[in-house]
Amino acid sequence: MDRNSLRTASRRVVLCALLAAVTVALQVAMSPLPNIEPVSLLVLVYALVFGRDVFYIIVTFVLLEGLVFGFHLWWVSYLYVWPLWGLAVLLLGRGRENGPLLWAAASGAFGLSFGALCALPYLAGGPWAAFSYWAAGIPFDLLHCGGNFVLTLLLMRPLCRALEAARHSIGG
Repeated sequence: MDRNSLRTASRRVVLCALLAAVTVALQVAMSPLPNIEPVSLLVLVYALVFGRDVFYIIVTFVLLEGLVFGFHLWWVSYLYVWPLWGLAVLLLGRGRENGPLLWAAASGAFGLSFGALCALPYLAGGPWAAFSYWAAGIPFDLLHCGGNFVLTLLLMRPLCRALEAARHSIGG
């Protein structure tokens, strides 16, 4: 590996770590709002701009979440929920030609399904434990859906532009 390749790879690692840290910081900053969070939007934008590198950002984010909030049962769901969202974005298409409205709808749908996806580890307590966990959280899933829709509609394009500039500055 030559010096320029090593420098570019190092910059990518630092950028992924920085983006994961920013994601945690913004989530904590917005935590007073019930289920209105920037993580869904940021994972969407990271996937659109950085492609498969989004998974490095997600893994780092999930580990940081565990360190900040503790490694409890909810954390287990983060191991698959956030990578699943990143994969869904990649499968929907890397280009933004789909437009912010499609991405806002997809992000809203993800927010609506978040509680059901997070209920899966509770199946260990039986189907009623998982169902009651999911059902109790439906009002929060509705807030999550609306928050994701609005944040994505308003912020997706400017964030993509800013991150495209960052990606180009590291040679990626």
